[in-house]
Amino acid sequence: MAHFAEIDENNIVIRVLVVHDSEENVWPVYPFTGTWVQTSYNNNIRKNFAGIGFYYDPVRDAFVPPKPYPSWTLDETTCKWKPPTPSPKDGKYYWDEQAMSWVIFP
Repeated sequence: MAHFAEIDENNIVIRVLVVHDSEENVWPVYPFTGTWVQTSYNNNIRKNFAGIGFYYDPVRDAFVPPKPYPSWTLDETTCKWKPPTPSPKDGKYYWDEQAMSWVIFP
């Protein structure tokens, strides 16, 4: 199966469709109009599997997820957002943007 993301005029993903392999070479076809970019469920192309609200960066040729917090930065290699400090590995934590630190779930 092939997957295609429809992007709007701002390169934001508005939907993702699955296309049978036999139709992949003729996609997109009527009745689908708009701008469509192929995405890969296993991240073989365009860095990340597209999701609604993702940004398609035509320069990087990658789908970038929405930025979760203002302090996070984009990893240019993976096109995923990274926190200022790595998450601890010894439990379940959430990012507290105001404190700029990881907090363990109660």
